[in-house]
Amino acid sequence: MKLWGGRFTKETNELVNNFNASISFDQKFYKQDIEGSIAHATMLGKQGIIPESESEQIVEGLKGILADIESGKLEITDEYEDIHTFMEATLIERIGDAGKRLHTGRSRNDQVALDMRLYTRQEVLNTDAELKELMAVILRIMKENTHTFMPGFTHLQKAQPVTVAHHFGAYFEMFKRDRSRLHDIYERMNYCPLGAGALAGTTYPLDRELTASLLGFYGPTLNSMDSVSDRDYLIEFLSALSTIMMHLSRFSEEICIWNSNEYRFIELDDAFSTGSSIMPQKKNPDIAELVRGKTGRVYGALMSLLTTMKGIPLAYNKDMQEDKELSFDAFDTAKGCISLFKGMIDTMKFNNNRMEDSAKNGFTNATDAADYLVKKGVPFREAHGIVGQLVLMCIEKNIALDDLSLEEYKAVSPVFDEDIYKAISLQTCVDKRLTLGAPGPEVMNKVIAIYDKYMEEN
Repeated sequence: MKLWGGRFTKETNELVNNFNASISFDQKFYKQDIEGSIAHATMLGKQGIIPESESEQIVEGLKGILADIESGKLEITDEYEDIHTFMEATLIERIGDAGKRLHTGRSRNDQVALDMRLYTRQEVLNTDAELKELMAVILRIMKENTHTFMPGFTHLQKAQPVTVAHHFGAYFEMFKRDRSRLHDIYERMNYCPLGAGALAGTTYPLDRELTASLLGFYGPTLNSMDSVSDRDYLIEFLSALSTIMMHLSRFSEEICIWNSNEYRFIELDDAFSTGSSIMPQKKNPDIAELVRGKTGRVYGALMSLLTTMKGIPLAYNKDMQEDKELSFDAFDTAKGCISLFKGMIDTMKFNNNRMEDSAKNGFTNATDAADYLVKKGVPFREAHGIVGQLVLMCIEKNIALDDLSLEEYKAVSPVFDEDIYKAISLQTCVDKRLTLGAPGPEVMNKVIAIYDKYMEEN
């Protein structure tokens, strides 16, 4: 069955038919197609556009189709061009001529626009839920590690001491912004295109407010041409997913570094690691590496849709069928990566002593040594140079600043006294950083309380 054909005198070429068909992938939103059709049929009956009895027949028929698909009793087959054709043909087969009235006042253009919007809207919510679960794990790790010291890096060089809580808090902030973007997308996209027709509405007295309400939208879209050709919400969602994947990829890169033999900051659980087919000693961070790799796959979906949409005139064009396959893949890829990443960090163990030693041996307390001199009246630029000399001395001796004798300190600057050792201890270096957003445990606990409230309210 085709939804068109009256003005054609011969059958579509088989290759053209296969090239044109979309049922292999658009069957993914069979639920949304049925949901939209039920709302449309309900509205048609209430408006008296079709008899209420036939409206009820259609609704019951559609509910039966949904039940049979989900139970496995009814299989969606590829003999149909798309999911819409399959649904309508199956409905007519089951309830007769009443099923032919379903498409009254509706075009496949606004039907496709509705189905994709309904599907994407749910995926926005699903992704948000996955992110919230990941953030709950991050927050749990933060609470347990406000005193777990580690080096903070710039340029991949050890810079200043921080804590695991502080480091993980940076990713909490990233994913919090991601959730905010998802919320914004939901607010902008939650308007119903059904009733836009092919591009210019319809002469039937449709109640678009009713269908929008039945489908959980804030209201109907206000321009029928834009309604059937808008894919901004999908581009925005793919952009948000790309940003989420970028954040996951950065985090994954750090997991790979921390897991390396040279760092050994963490140990990944066996359930989230793999081995080598030839080297028996290997325990590879494959989940982190795959997340990092799949980021490009999600970027590709975004670039593909932007490229598809850039030259399309109003209103609907068949090019827009290309919005589905790569988008569906990007949705599933991002959700899968978030879920697996959550499991990986939830089960990994921190090597606290190794991280603390790394912070001590990387001169991460050099800035604090300079600040010590400044508090004693030495100009900062001069203090900077003095500590630079001390670092050079330590490198030559292969020791840390903590290991220099007081005599060695005084040989470079007589301002140094016994209290230098307390001033540059990791404990002091971290604890004295008390500005909001810094790693000091006092302010870190304030931030954690803010995060707790955020998780309760969002």
